Amino acid sequence: MGTNLVVVIGVGGMGQAIARRQGAGNKLLLADFNEESLASVADLLRGQGHDIVTQAVDVSSRSSVAALADAAAQLGPVVQIVHTAGLSPVQAPAAAVLKVDLLGTALVLEEFGRVIAPGGAGLVISSMAGHMLLTPLSAEQEQALAHTPADDLLDLPFADPEVVGQGSYGLAKYGNRLRVQAASASWGVRGARINSISPGVIATPMGQQELDGDGGRMMRAMISASGTGRLGTPDDIAEAAAFLLGPGASFITGSDLLVDGGVVAAVRSGRLALGA
Repeated sequence: MGTNLVVVIGVGGMGQAIARRQGAGNKLLLADFNEESLASVADLLRGQGHDIVTQAVDVSSRSSVAALADAAAQLGPVVQIVHTAGLSPVQAPAAAVLKVDLLGTALVLEEFGRVIAPGGAGLVISSMAGHMLLTPLSAEQEQALAHTPADDLLDLPFADPEVVGQGSYGLAKYGNRLRVQAASASWGVRGARINSISPGVIATPMGQQELDGDGGRMMRAMISASGTGRLGTPDDIAEAAAFLLGPGASFITGSDLLVDGGVVAAVRSGRLALGA
């Protein structure tokens, strides 16, 4: 048996914090679409004593994700896989958001579901946006989002970027939770667990872009109305990730942990009206 392998896809603020937290004593395979960021984060973590391997990946391409899963399996038992890669609406148009955030997550769940080690655990970083859909889905649409083969997901009529428009991010992130629930059974056959985390507004470069964008005023209002009244940090997410990936969560699978400082609770309780 080789050294245990931890795979982190997406080396932004949250991915870095999780890699640093989970990497000690394991080999780390870091993957990202941006090869420049990938190289610099790998150098940073190597300098902190981590054992790092890198591979470029395009999560919206099945062949690219499959190649990453195959490479991971060659490096040692894949004990943890953390999928943090995503695009926000301020970074990309609806079609790209759906490709990366919805299809990409489905591909990662399918491809890593065949290489995850028995006793292993996976984690998908979703978003609180998936808890605040402005247009609820029908039971049929939920079933389709959960169970449609990944390669056909973007052909669903309600996942058409022209139809969903601004709602693409929330739809994709809601879809992530449904896919994780559905995948928990097949991962369970391998003796592995899979969960998701739905972060709120986190102080990362992507989070900052959101705050500086058109929806920034609303996001600040959300933070003010929340029970914690603050931005989240990448370490808040890494802490939650460590729990869900660790032995203390051995009875938790197919679940979503909302780590949003209380924003969704503020909306649901009526303390904050969306669109106000």
